[in-house]
Amino acid sequence: MAGFEVWLARHGETEWSLSKRHTGSTDIPLTENGVRNAAKLAPALAGHQFKRVLSSPLKRALQTAEGAGLRDRAELRDELVEWDYGEYEGKTTAGIQANLQPGWLLWTDGCPGGEQAADVAARVDRVIAELRDLGGDSIVFAHGHVLRVFAARWIEQAPELGQRIALATGTLSRLGIEHDYPVIRAWNVPV
Repeated sequence: MAGFEVWLARHGETEWSLSKRHTGSTDIPLTENGVRNAAKLAPALAGHQFKRVLSSPLKRALQTAEGAGLRDRAELRDELVEWDYGEYEGKTTAGIQANLQPGWLLWTDGCPGGEQAADVAARVDRVIAELRDLGGDSIVFAHGHVLRVFAARWIEQAPELGQRIALATGTLSRLGIEHDYPVIRAWNVPV
């Protein structure tokens, strides 16, 4: 099981990530800055051989894979779509807490009409199982919250641990195996 890595690439900046709005299934593009950030991934990934390239089917993830030079190899996976925020789609945490649900926390409360942390974990667990059996490096292009859950589940922790591992737009992270234990090798690395 040792000797391979799963790289995680969070999509570049969007208008909604700038304004801290929860962006689940709303299919918005990268900003011009987000496109530039995505292009910075290409040199960081140059020469690395990925056995599989997976991506959320949403535009912002695909534009990031394109900027990285890997869009043509990307397998689209619905399991990698961002957290379903239900009634809270497009809203900010501050706005939700002030106007809808005082004290609300995504990681423990989930979203009315959307997903709970366990729902997101069930989706990413299927992808993790595939990638662990792959026997080679892979890369995943996706979104902030789903990738934070992915990392928590990779290291065999509850999905709510994702609350404690911040992830900026346009960053790379690497997961691996050390002494038969899943580990986070690098996290939230800007390019």
